[in-house]
Amino acid sequence: MSEIYDIIIVGGGPAGLAAGIYGSRSRLKTAILQKGKPGGQAATTQDLENYPGFSRGTTGPALMEAMAEHAKSFGTEIIREEVVDLDLGGEIKIFKAKSGHQYRARIAILAPGAEPRTLNIKGERAFRGKGVSYCATCDADFFEELDVAVVGNGDAAVEEAIYLTKFASTVTIIVIHDEGILDCNKASAEVAFAHPKIKWVWNSVLDEIKGDGLVESVMIKNIKTGEISERETNGVFFFVGTVPKTEMLKGKVKLNEQGYMITNDLMETSVPGVYGAGDARMKYLRQVITAASDGAIAAVAAEKYLAEEEGFQESVLAVQEPVLVAFWTPQIEASIEAVFTLEKIVSKTDGKVKLVKIDTYRNQRVAKRYGVTTIPSVVIFKQGEVIEKFSGCCCEKELWEKVNRMIS
Repeated sequence: MSEIYDIIIVGGGPAGLAAGIYGSRSRLKTAILQKGKPGGQAATTQDLENYPGFSRGTTGPALMEAMAEHAKSFGTEIIREEVVDLDLGGEIKIFKAKSGHQYRARIAILAPGAEPRTLNIKGERAFRGKGVSYCATCDADFFEELDVAVVGNGDAAVEEAIYLTKFASTVTIIVIHDEGILDCNKASAEVAFAHPKIKWVWNSVLDEIKGDGLVESVMIKNIKTGEISERETNGVFFFVGTVPKTEMLKGKVKLNEQGYMITNDLMETSVPGVYGAGDARMKYLRQVITAASDGAIAAVAAEKYLAEEEGFQESVLAVQEPVLVAFWTPQIEASIEAVFTLEKIVSKTDGKVKLVKIDTYRNQRVAKRYGVTTIPSVVIFKQGEVIEKFSGCCCEKELWEKVNRMIS
């Protein structure tokens, strides 16, 4: 039987590496399962100028290598394995690798990443990072006073094209539709149509990207006439969507219509003990810094989750004598009074009954698990099983009668 990790992270991009740093630093046994070399998409970005602390910029590969070494310095194991299936339903999560090996952990952090949707146009792959880009926020400043082309006409394409005008001399949008028809929202379209730097090529698709080392021109095909024309340009930006790498997560955690993981602010997915982080998560901005933030949050939330679960197991579920679990919060005065009353009653039982207090402000998970919606509430456990639950304030006499019946 394989060893059980505290945390296993699927994906070694910036989200996974940050989670590894935070997990291992919390003294949790942490491993990252990564198909190839760590770094994800960020490791393919040659120039990286918007990561805080690097005013002169750094390279994607250098930053990712530094993050990987940072994680390993705290004890994170980076294991070269491609995860092909997962069993996330139990207390112990099972990770099945392509090699046939299985890994087990109490916590799963899923950071498989996403990738730009590609069109497989001739020259697209060859010039990636050499004039071909999929991120205006990342690369716009490399094209200052130069001419660029944009492929796509949805919200992202038109909004990013508008952003590019802050840097480029001209921005040419290649549109498959008839003149004046765009797939983006009306407000963005109006701004784009009125912008003097934005040019339009209608009824057309990109046919080829050409250059000598760097992008120098594009071949554009008119879909109505079949005519192909060449247009000089220094860069090509593709905005035709991104694809989350979540195919194996279908039916295991909740995804949105586009396949992105749905999480809350703690990066929790729909499955207890399973967290989502990075570009495969439904979010507003997909950048190295936001991926790293996700990973840090997920690992810290996971550490709190494990501490809470272990504490509850030890103090409540594994105890033989009856346990009164008082759900309270210092913000509600009635719950403070209820706790005081319970303490008096339990003190009279000569240790035959235990009292455990749970601040629902700090631990909403346990309250939700046992259907606690009113504060104060008391849940009575005996040998790990719930035998009674009541909410609201009870007088001392009523509470004593309930407790006395348990020990008599």
